[in-house]
Amino acid sequence: MCGIVAYIGPRQAYPILLKGLYRLEYRGYDSAGIAILQKEIVMYKSKGKVSELESIMEDKALGGTVGIGHTRWATHGEPNDVNAHPHFSPSGRLAIIHNGIIENYAYLKEELINRGYVFQSNTDTEVLIHLIEDILQNEKVDLVEAVQIALGQVIGAYAIVIISQNNPDMLIAARKGSPLVVGLGRDEFFIASDASPIVEYTKKVVYLDDEEIAIVERGKDLRIKTVADQEKRPYVHKLEMSLSALEKGGFNHFMLKEIYEQPRSIRDSMRGRLNARQGIVSLGGIIDYKQKLVSARRVIIIGCGTSWHAGLVGEYLFEELARVPVEVEYASEFRYRNPVIYEEDVVIAISQSGETADTLAAIDLAKSRGATILGICNVVGSSIARATHAGSYTHAGPEIGVASTKAFTAQVTVLTMMALMIGKEKGTISESRFQELIHCLDRIPEKVEETLKLNDHIIDLARIHKDSRNFLYLGRGYNYPVAMEGALKLKEISYIHAEGYPAAEMKHGPIALIDENMPVVVIATNKGTYDKVLSNIQEVKARKGRIIAIVTQGDTTVAKVADHIIEIPETEELLVPLLATIPLQLLSYHIAVMRGCNVDQPRNLAKSVTVE
Repeated sequence: MCGIVAYIGPRQAYPILLKGLYRLEYRGYDSAGIAILQKEIVMYKSKGKVSELESIMEDKALGGTVGIGHTRWATHGEPNDVNAHPHFSPSGRLAIIHNGIIENYAYLKEELINRGYVFQSNTDTEVLIHLIEDILQNEKVDLVEAVQIALGQVIGAYAIVIISQNNPDMLIAARKGSPLVVGLGRDEFFIASDASPIVEYTKKVVYLDDEEIAIVERGKDLRIKTVADQEKRPYVHKLEMSLSALEKGGFNHFMLKEIYEQPRSIRDSMRGRLNARQGIVSLGGIIDYKQKLVSARRVIIIGCGTSWHAGLVGEYLFEELARVPVEVEYASEFRYRNPVIYEEDVVIAISQSGETADTLAAIDLAKSRGATILGICNVVGSSIARATHAGSYTHAGPEIGVASTKAFTAQVTVLTMMALMIGKEKGTISESRFQELIHCLDRIPEKVEETLKLNDHIIDLARIHKDSRNFLYLGRGYNYPVAMEGALKLKEISYIHAEGYPAAEMKHGPIALIDENMPVVVIATNKGTYDKVLSNIQEVKARKGRIIAIVTQGDTTVAKVADHIIEIPETEELLVPLLATIPLQLLSYHIAVMRGCNVDQPRNLAKSVTVE
């Protein structure tokens, strides 16, 4: 949530900041702003997207080699020019950009008002920069110390960058619970909330840890201190991200590009881990904890949104293949309900960004109870990757579209390999079954390619149903989570109300909604409970519901009943989610486009949810 970019070095800052904000806009797009250090700090802010900010800056004097920029996802205060970041200190000599939430801002603001301070915005961020200047003036300390003292007084999450008129060759950055990365160039530094604005300029980065402060000075080496004033040695990582991964590559939207990348992203998730020729599955990131998984009393999977849906598929996989009890929890609920956690439990935390605030808090809780924590995330060096005992990256590549697509299939792929590996180790699946499944999994990328050829057919379906006001998605077994994920995609990007439901539960309530205006998407592949799902379809048809059925290629039974069918390739039941989700993604995408929605940046949503 919210995007940060900052620069100090020999180049002009404005072009770097502007390009960085466009790259970060998927993290927040309510408002945007830039501050550049000239003789004084000059600041420009605008409600709306980065393009609106750019338009008001066309005739401005924008020279300067030090600057900060921000694109906002509103938390405190409505999206408008005043609440947009950056924010000035009372003197105008300091400016700040901030991701996160200062939870005790109201108390701090009242204290500052009592001392005579006046606030221009409704944000918690302005309170923080006022507090820093108050300490700077009254405690007779330098700027770094003032930041340390102020951050010692705040409660909440933050990633901040501060620019100072009195310290023109310095930027100060700090983080707690919200990501921040420092890029190291030749006599220059880049600071950002993720690596996307940095990759064009350098491959050398330092990821800040919680309560670390980066002191970035022109002509000097990077220094890191903690809020408690402990010196830390920067650890330099090499970026794996490529610039081409951040471009649309000829597609109209990032979401469509990322849907079409899934044959590659699923293959990359398996690369070096699954060898069908040799009949091997091995996830190196968790190899040292394999025995913990084998002997686990219980597996608890935590996540939010799409990652929670992937976890639900994981529940079926682990219980079937590894015969271990599994609970799947919303991270946001898990952290607050005093859950029963045993030291013999293994907790698997799933997050695309690796920065999801609720999931990180749930990890801390489970760790404090002695559980083993494994992570599944997409972003190398992310907070969850560092907070867990071990884990596996999905290697899906950058996902810019806010509605997750390739991250979901990559997460399910990793969970499948994990369950297969543990099932084989425990002896809960036979060798012949194990070999059969890994060969089927190995063929999934080519079957996804085949499924993507349905795009034109799905465009036709989208045209028919784009004006519907409600959708119902039904599935059973492995396909129940897929139904929920399909409904979420439609809600997120087209703003059509949709619900995913277990098909058998339809008659316990939702069937009351069905009439001739209700499209019902049913995942009805020829595995498992096929006959039962067929009965559910008949129940919908009896009430004049319109059926869109996802079926296995060659199915003729459902085709006789459904209004429309989408045929996907044959595969094992436990691998169907990797194929059935593809047409649901495409259907949501095309409906949203036809309705004129902003597919990559749906209203009110942000990609990385780093606040509660």
